[in-house]
Amino acid sequence: MKPAEVRALNPRLSPKLDVFLGGSDEVNAGRAEQCASVAVAAPAPLVPTDTAASPGGEQGAEVGAQAEEAAWPAPSGAEAPDGLAASVDAGAVGAVGAAGAVGPTGTTVLGAEPDPEVTRSISILPVAKVARLAARLEEDVTPTQVGFSLFVQIDRDLDPDAHAAAVDAVQKCATRVRWKLDMASVEAPAGQVARLLEIPGVSYVEPGQSLRGPEPAVGARTAAPERTARRVASERRRHKDGQEVLVGVIDVGGFDFAHPDFLDGDTTRWVAIWDQGGTTRPPPHSERQDDREAMGYGSEILADHMNAALKASAKRHMAATALEPQSQMAVASHGTHVASIAAGNRGVARKALIAGVLVALRPEDKDAASSFYDSTRIADAVDYLMDLAARLGAQRREDKAPMPVSINISLGTNGHAHDTSSSMARWIDNALATRGRCVSVAAGNAGQVEPRWAEDRDYVKGRIHAGGTLPATSLRHELEWVVGGEDILDVSENELEIWYGPQDRFDVEVKPPGLRWLPRVSQGSKIRNQILENGTVLSVYNEAYHPANGLNRISVLLSPFFGEVAADGSRSLGPIASGEWRVRLTGVVVRDGRFDAWIERDDPVRLPGTGKQWRYPSYFGPASYTDDRMISSLACADRILSVANADLGLSAAHVTSSRGPTRDGRSKPDIAADGTKVVAARGFDARFPWIEMTGTSMASPYVCGVAALMLGVSPWLTSAQIQGIMRSTSAPLPGQTFGWRNDTGFGVIDAEACLNRTREFADMHHEMLKDERRKAAK
Repeated sequence: MKPAEVRALNPRLSPKLDVFLGGSDEVNAGRAEQCASVAVAAPAPLVPTDTAASPGGEQGAEVGAQAEEAAWPAPSGAEAPDGLAASVDAGAVGAVGAAGAVGPTGTTVLGAEPDPEVTRSISILPVAKVARLAARLEEDVTPTQVGFSLFVQIDRDLDPDAHAAAVDAVQKCATRVRWKLDMASVEAPAGQVARLLEIPGVSYVEPGQSLRGPEPAVGARTAAPERTARRVASERRRHKDGQEVLVGVIDVGGFDFAHPDFLDGDTTRWVAIWDQGGTTRPPPHSERQDDREAMGYGSEILADHMNAALKASAKRHMAATALEPQSQMAVASHGTHVASIAAGNRGVARKALIAGVLVALRPEDKDAASSFYDSTRIADAVDYLMDLAARLGAQRREDKAPMPVSINISLGTNGHAHDTSSSMARWIDNALATRGRCVSVAAGNAGQVEPRWAEDRDYVKGRIHAGGTLPATSLRHELEWVVGGEDILDVSENELEIWYGPQDRFDVEVKPPGLRWLPRVSQGSKIRNQILENGTVLSVYNEAYHPANGLNRISVLLSPFFGEVAADGSRSLGPIASGEWRVRLTGVVVRDGRFDAWIERDDPVRLPGTGKQWRYPSYFGPASYTDDRMISSLACADRILSVANADLGLSAAHVTSSRGPTRDGRSKPDIAADGTKVVAARGFDARFPWIEMTGTSMASPYVCGVAALMLGVSPWLTSAQIQGIMRSTSAPLPGQTFGWRNDTGFGVIDAEACLNRTREFADMHHEMLKDERRKAAK
């Protein structure tokens, strides 16, 4: 193995994207099978070869002809795949059987017999073979047959001509573009990234962040909740149970639009579902200026389609959701449960219109490598729901104004600085600058940091933050970072980010398990895709003055070694070395010394093969982790409502509820709600229609529903005003005070008090306007 080489880094290019660009096409084809922001041109595997390919790095001397001939596709029209109707005829019903067989009771039976082609088998490469293959690698390769999902930042204060030129240049480099002020969500071929960086006015390019799926504790099937359990009686004459408000749900698992909790007579209350992984209907259309193929993927299922399926269901003796299928239709789906809490017939905003965006997370199938499923999809989802609210307002409101919209997001991310500066946080905050909009986000379920019983391993999900202070120049601090474990071979990529103030300067060193300390990386330098003696591929970046917040960032990325693809389609991987990795910080210039570190973790998934290979969350060791600041970075945005889970039975925050504050000390979570043993709709199984779940993703939709009622009383409220009213009317748990707490925020939401205060505020505003009119008349 070659010794680690320290080089200069590009300050306009994110470390992770630089790692991607340092990998061959074959490497990135392997990476695309597990990385949300990398995709290959087609799902077909590369031609098998004995050529090695490191995950960070450099491809072998031979490349399969199939990889040579494949090309990253240009934007295509929104045509339906062969065999599917491309029309949006209201009477048409979607393709049958796309998501499973239909059982005799009208339920959809999922996954009865797994398709042997669905999951790619994995074989483990021993360290000796990794070393042999690594010796044959070429250097300085450039990928050409993959694409990336990116956020592109341009300077906000460009003069009009320069701004137009920058927008046009970005458009020419990308296959898909969606703009929000000075930021674009784009999909671009790897070969175009260098051109993006050459555009005058482009300040930073970074990939979308991986999304964490919701992790509720699923309880027993049970009876339906009381009809009045979530009803808000206060000001009901004015809020009308959300009748003139759109409730949007961005979630996973599928939306059972035919569940009794969503039916109004023989029709559904759902007005639209954008299935981002769907293929049965054309995708939604965007008419925003400067957008290009902005939402040109997935399927948009409209109310007419769903109601046609409901009408045909009895005649064809099939479930309506089988006649109008979605790409995900999991029994007891998370999305159905969440929508039921927020806006079901037994929910909070029980007369609101409902729309959903079904986000494809990591697809566990052979086509995973050809899909994007990162945080740019959340940006698209938020914009879609707000565009939909505008269309509904134009159709239904006398003044043609957009319909007020309250959105719930139960997905999360751990990357970035946990302040307001991430691309996703800024995207949502910009969207919420307009009145009549609100977004509620689950704080996360990473609160547990200690085992609750001898065999309990859930604590690894909570040990994601470390922090400390270097007291003076030349002093050191070491972080313990645990990867894998006994009988666990981690073949997923792991990332650690350390953020600290611009007035300081740190050097960083890494010590792999059982090996010596690697060379020190000073500020402005990097180690990219270094294959270590233990077979792990290491990258270390030490950035100064990040353009989004001015802070310094250290990034450490551990990748498996991607080997050859066998004739049967299985892939060889060299796992990341298990054990304790140590990361040492040395103060070069210390004026403050404070730092925070987060791990961008995986959800634990056992992969096919010997049984030992996993995508497994790494975590901080006992001497390093803290029990705070593990709140999802998506929940750190300034204008969103960040929601914790209160266990009202114990008069405390639930043990799994993620705690704040943000890195910059702001009060997140904002509010808590009952998210413990919440009974709501159990999707896609007519035999057992109700189920109990626990998590912040059960608390957040309750807050979303209350926000919808507040907008029903006063449609011109801003998200900041909704946040202020909720904070000021919240109730502390017994034994607590009115001050902010890092586990329950400003207290448990009081829905009745929120509506009363909204009415008082609306009346005060109305009287002020009347007084102004009287003065003007005189």
